[in-house]
Amino acid sequence: MTVGRRGRRPAGSTVLLTFEVIAEALRERISSGGLNPGDALPTQAVLMAEFGASSLSVQKAMALLKQDGYAISRPGKGAFVAHPHVAGDSGDGEAGKTPVGGTSARVAALERALTETLDQLTALLARVEALEAAGTERGC
Repeated sequence: MTVGRRGRRPAGSTVLLTFEVIAEALRERISSGGLNPGDALPTQAVLMAEFGASSLSVQKAMALLKQDGYAISRPGKGAFVAHPHVAGDSGDGEAGKTPVGGTSARVAALERALTETLDQLTALLARVEALEAAGTERGC
């Protein structure tokens, strides 16, 4: 594999840029089980040393992994391997091998979380109303 070091790919070339090499290496580690969902990804300093790359190349690689659903960021904590997309379970045993898929998967996850929260709030409201009704019946 040939690595382009200047950030430009010659037209029609299959030369991988440094950030693509880093992203592909991390994808391979995730796919092979070397890094599992929830595991911390190597720090920027570690990746810079390992690949002889600039901080910008490492940042671009991490952005690419996040965009492709292989990684997530936790502010103040670092970057971690994303958990597999549960909704993609087709029953054929392949669930857990497909990474979370970009923006649409994040939106769907947020919609599910909002729906669950709304259901919880509705249940709490019903309990409060029941308690208030019970208190009124006792003359409180």
